[in-house]
Amino acid sequence: MHTHHHSEGNNTRKRLKVAFLLNFSFTIIELIGGFITNSVAILSDAVHDMGDTIAIGSALWLEKVAERGRDNQYSYGYKRFSTLGALITSIILVAGSVIILYEAIPRFFAPQEVKATGMMWMAILGIAFNGLAVLRLKGGDESLNNKAVMLHLLEDVLGWVAVLIGSIIIRYTAWYWIDPLLSLLVAGFILYNVFGNLKNVLLVFLQSTPKGFNTESLENSLLDIEGVVAVHDIHSWSMDGVYHILSLHLVVKEQTVHEHLIRVRKEASEIIKKSGINHSTIALEFENEECEKC
Repeated sequence: MHTHHHSEGNNTRKRLKVAFLLNFSFTIIELIGGFITNSVAILSDAVHDMGDTIAIGSALWLEKVAERGRDNQYSYGYKRFSTLGALITSIILVAGSVIILYEAIPRFFAPQEVKATGMMWMAILGIAFNGLAVLRLKGGDESLNNKAVMLHLLEDVLGWVAVLIGSIIIRYTAWYWIDPLLSLLVAGFILYNVFGNLKNVLLVFLQSTPKGFNTESLENSLLDIEGVVAVHDIHSWSMDGVYHILSLHLVVKEQTVHEHLIRVRKEASEIIKKSGINHSTIALEFENEECEKC
């Protein structure tokens, strides 16, 4: 299991490296193109992409840190550093969106002339660069870090599709107010989606029960094990949205022999694994034994 997780991490880092190089290269092109075309939509997205580049870079580094094994300081390992990358990425997205709104709102009420043809070519390049980056990340692991970066790039693709449509309209109508309107729509779309991902990240840090995990169903399954009379103190949480941990207390009959205790623990471990838990700690107790619940 550890080897499989490690190979997935290497695969994710390779994908992130490609996404980082593509995003960094296009940010430079975008800044130049934004000044040439005088498009606030393109300049706003350049600022956003600069944030993306920083976010992907931090995600790449934290993904590597997350692969370290457990030690005295981090007894569960460094997997949560990957989630920290998702948090940083989401915060950068929010900050970038605020900058876009700040730049676009004044221009919406006082539109400036933009070069529609240049906007069209920039949009085509944007779709190509970001689309390629999305394809490179697709198929990576399901960690919140990878999802956050994917969200960045997918929104960029959709944003550039909007810019392409807008530039075509501007070219034939000279409705320059469409340029800042596109910026406002892109910023709104980004904020709408990023808050959903940010919520999932915060739930991990707050040690919420993993999504899809059914405590009641697990408890009922464990009670079906021969000799188990009660289950309590069930705690479940996730390290990174993918790797889930659980601890619980199983109460068995007072006269249960050692061999049966081993069988109870084995059956309980199998049931817990089937419920989507990667690491579990099972404490066995006898009836009438005092237990300090936590």
